[in-house]
Amino acid sequence: MFVRLLFFCGLSLVATSLAAMTIYKSTDANGVVSYSDRPSPGAREFVFRDRMVEHLERQVRLDIQKGRGVDSVYVRNDLYAPVEIELGFAGLNNVSGAPGQPIRRVLPARSRLRLALLTATRGDQPFSYAPRFRYSLGDPAGAAQAYRYPLPWRGGPFRLTQGANGQYSHFSPKSRYAMDIAMPEGTPIIAARSGTVVKTENAQSGRGNNPAGNFVRVLHEDGTMGVYLHLKQGSVSVREGQRVVVGSALGLSGNTGNSSGPHLHFVVQRNTGLGLVSIPYQFNQPVGSLPNFALGKQ
Repeated sequence: MFVRLLFFCGLSLVATSLAAMTIYKSTDANGVVSYSDRPSPGAREFVFRDRMVEHLERQVRLDIQKGRGVDSVYVRNDLYAPVEIELGFAGLNNVSGAPGQPIRRVLPARSRLRLALLTATRGDQPFSYAPRFRYSLGDPAGAAQAYRYPLPWRGGPFRLTQGANGQYSHFSPKSRYAMDIAMPEGTPIIAARSGTVVKTENAQSGRGNNPAGNFVRVLHEDGTMGVYLHLKQGSVSVREGQRVVVGSALGLSGNTGNSSGPHLHFVVQRNTGLGLVSIPYQFNQPVGSLPNFALGKQ
């Protein structure tokens, strides 16, 4: 019998067209929701999408200063992590100083950098342009170091409900190697690796506006990042810029965001070139030997 309880979460704004099996969602007379790979009367096809997005536009942004016929184009990074950026210009009209190719740089944490000085080719006429700006958390340089992660919670033992390459929701670049672990709401979530807290969300209740729900993102020394998702509203106990060590309290497990039941979604990511992807990791205890319902085991 296909397991009735399935946990899922999404991590990216862009829907990914990678292959995934068809899942059907049904609700019985008692209001219990079930997910299955086999259709049943009244069931509807359910499409999982990896849609988590961290809203960084106020922390990574263009800063254009205008004065005396010159536009100084800066990029500002207010995050406690490096950011890879790319800046180009389109719709150029009477502009000098615009680069012929997009500029790509890595901005250190908490930094500001001037990338261009734009002026009018003909000084007696106005000039105009349209910046094309994109960015991604992290520095793509370097390589992930070997590391076995202690379990990022206290208590248990708990059950693995979806593992790496799970065909239900762990099939996109940002979540391919994530693990979902079922646990009661309020389970203490702790740092599995030392680093700096880069981003948190703490105010969401229920499904909220962010598919990830409440979360903590921690930047490690090798440039990788551990992300702890679906945390309980109001439970996040760390702030951005705070240093944490293995065992530091981060918050409590919850059931927020795109989650059909209480669980922790833990993923390790790195920037591989203007984009975050999940990377393989291992726990230092044999969690993988527990049932992985996402692979059809019970």
